[in-house]
Amino acid sequence: MPARTPQRIRLSPDRRASLLAGLQRHFEQEFDDDLSVFRGEALIDFFLAHLGPAVYNQGVHDAAAFMHERLTDIEGEIHEHEDR
Repeated sequence: MPARTPQRIRLSPDRRASLLAGLQRHFEQEFDDDLSVFRGEALIDFFLAHLGPAVYNQGVHDAAAFMHERLTDIEGEIHEHEDR
């Protein structure tokens, strides 16, 4: 098994609490079941470990593509006409 790399995606305590509350509401509304704090925290950790990197990498890719598009046309955007 390959060695795990340190998890880069970290959530503030407020963000974790908000996500936990949202998961608990979702379980109550969709499954008519209570989700304990322990199980909710475990789900958050699972999603961060397994979905987080893909979502993070997609965000980085999208931001890089956006910046590349803007920088590709920078000369056209800032070029001043010169009288010759």
